[in-house]
Amino acid sequence: MAMDFIGKILSFSVIVVAVQAASLADYCTVDYASGVLPVQDLGLGITIDPSSISAALTTNKSVSSQWFGAAVIDYCNITFAYSHDGIANDIVHVSYLVPSPDKFANRYVSTGGGGLAINSGGSSSPVGIIVGAVSGITDGGFGNFNTQYDDVFLLAKGTINWQATYMFGYQAHHELATLGKQFTRNFFNTSNDNKIYSYYQGCSEGGREGWSQIQRFADQFDGLVTGAPAFRFSHLQTNHLSGGVIGASIGYYPPPCELEKIVNLTIATCDSLDGRVDGVIARSDLCKLNFDYNSTIGEPYYCPASTGGFPGGPPSLHRRQFPGAGPTPEQNGTITAKGVAVASAFTNGLIDSNGKRIYINPQPGSSFADATPQYNQDTKTWEPSLAGLGGQYITRYLNLEDKDVLDSLENVTADTLRDWMALGMQRYYDSLQTTWPDITSFKSAGSKVIHVHGEADSSIPAASSVHYYDSVRNTMYGGLGYDESIAAMDEFYRLYLVPGGAHCGSNRDQPNGGWPATTLQSVIEWAEKGVAPDTLQNTGGIDSLCKWPLRPLWSNNGTLDCVIDSESIQSWTYTFDAFKFQVY
Repeated sequence: MAMDFIGKILSFSVIVVAVQAASLADYCTVDYASGVLPVQDLGLGITIDPSSISAALTTNKSVSSQWFGAAVIDYCNITFAYSHDGIANDIVHVSYLVPSPDKFANRYVSTGGGGLAINSGGSSSPVGIIVGAVSGITDGGFGNFNTQYDDVFLLAKGTINWQATYMFGYQAHHELATLGKQFTRNFFNTSNDNKIYSYYQGCSEGGREGWSQIQRFADQFDGLVTGAPAFRFSHLQTNHLSGGVIGASIGYYPPPCELEKIVNLTIATCDSLDGRVDGVIARSDLCKLNFDYNSTIGEPYYCPASTGGFPGGPPSLHRRQFPGAGPTPEQNGTITAKGVAVASAFTNGLIDSNGKRIYINPQPGSSFADATPQYNQDTKTWEPSLAGLGGQYITRYLNLEDKDVLDSLENVTADTLRDWMALGMQRYYDSLQTTWPDITSFKSAGSKVIHVHGEADSSIPAASSVHYYDSVRNTMYGGLGYDESIAAMDEFYRLYLVPGGAHCGSNRDQPNGGWPATTLQSVIEWAEKGVAPDTLQNTGGIDSLCKWPLRPLWSNNGTLDCVIDSESIQSWTYTFDAFKFQVY
């Protein structure tokens, strides 16, 4: 029996050595994958099920994304399942896309999810293949790769599925990467003397997932790209109701066409503040300091009747993020003083009854997504939308009810939202909030992070990322002067705001702003060669993105300068003094 085992090992070793000369099809088999499973003791407390393995070959697949451009790729998709020791009925599926041997560059990449999904399926994972890496996704143990966290959050009314919550919060991605790095090493027979570089890329929920790893597992990744992270989970989700509450306090819900007209006029007026007229507000801070919404009162607007619909992507996600995108009647009128009052108060952000700041909202020039009402076909009136992420968060995650729609905003004030935020922060601080500001261990590990955020993001305010950046800076380098603390941050953490950028992509209202498509390549250059990006390569009409806190300004000859502007920087700085505790 011992000789049989040794014989199998020797036979397998021959197969592994030959992989470098083999074609993709030669090793994209269940038999080969069975021999390279990451069964080493990785300290995860899991057991891999060898009978769960599948292997599927894909060749000449055309892929495209604003995050990685367009490419034609070949890969082998290996999936398998594992269970956590001591947990009954527990199954987690992971999927790894493997490049051909001649394209492998000793790299592993994890990609994250969006909304309440822990993965983005095949829309993000090709980025790994493009950079010569094995690319992994997880289903979090939720049942399959299409099942989202909210589907498994409640075990029953009033009973939280804490295992799923911690998996969604951080554990699943830790396991995915730990297994993925070892699987990569095994698959390509890479000796322990040769480093496997590991990376992460994700946006929105995926951005939060990336930070969940930085804050807990310092040496998990050599480099990360985190876009528009869903920091402060409780504050963010509850704040999606702020537009409805502000509208109720003013007694007016502006028709979507009125709000859209205000946005268009804002863009037209603030476009030139950056020194160039190109249809993009590259300095939303100057816009905030100088633009008066009252100047739009009396301007006409018109929109034809619409049957509704959602932008591209998963309909379930867009129903949550764009709940007001249902059928609408013809809209014809002029911008009103009350409409401007709603727009102005919304941009200013939530303030409680004591005049203290609760939270922040998107920059001027962003769409008023969270203030956009829905049309009630029965009453023929506009009313706040309650079916999005905000309403779902209150009913499901705070009230622990198996429902996704808040019944009404009756008696709900800014103070109510403040108290809901505090409740959720307390309940999910160690799982979903993801705001731990001391990442000294991450810096000490030599890891790097590039953090990007669309300046006109209407789902997660760009100032959210600035606030977290400053929380890290003040926590780690509070004893240094401002310039010195920025220089210290530059060694491992760089933030870039994308002018005119929307949520995790380019903006249909400001399309010339573009989006950075080679950000992962930039962090790879930084991690592997020490080449830190002073600016970030961008698409569209703006070639380069300035590193925070530098802000873009074009000179008369059309040259882009990245300048420091203390008044503008101050406009991004907030203290959430409505709470009696620190909100990082």
